[in-house]
Amino acid sequence: MEKRRKRRARKRQEEAWAENPVRERTRASRVLSVTGTGMIVVVIILCSLLVLPGIFGFHMYHVLSGSMEPAVRVGSLIYVYEGQPEDIVEKDIIAFYSSLEGGGIITHRVLMNNVVSGTFQTKGDANDEADPTPVPYDNYIGEVKLSIPFMGKLLAVMTSPYGKIAAACAVGLGIVLNLIGGRGE
Repeated sequence: MEKRRKRRARKRQEEAWAENPVRERTRASRVLSVTGTGMIVVVIILCSLLVLPGIFGFHMYHVLSGSMEPAVRVGSLIYVYEGQPEDIVEKDIIAFYSSLEGGGIITHRVLMNNVVSGTFQTKGDANDEADPTPVPYDNYIGEVKLSIPFMGKLLAVMTSPYGKIAAACAVGLGIVLNLIGGRGE
């Protein structure tokens, strides 16, 4: 008889616990908090990819053409480090201005570094022939140290006005979700 009563009492406790709205609210609160925190962390990581390398002397560029395929794919994010042009050796990949008067940025492989004349002979991996004119040291930006496929498109989006608004909205929504989630506990 005593065992039966204890079993019934335990069963009632389990049913009450399962139907407890506070418990459901706590679970939902945790989901909201984790989701909000996740949104904020993702934005911080993406912004770190764009900001931190600049602190260490790197420039970031979005690759728009296929002249360096397959080594550097279209849409890649490249990190270019400013070094001394004299230190560049054959087969290094460099970024340079096509001309100093508002020219575009080109990324090609070095065939020869002529230190005496202060020029590079370059060629895109996908091109059949070397570039027709040598690149003067004055046009040199730096050596490509890292290429991350597809991340250049993300860079272009994140640095656009719409990307900045989207990042701010994601952080704002993350904060709101954390606030709402914090109230349920």
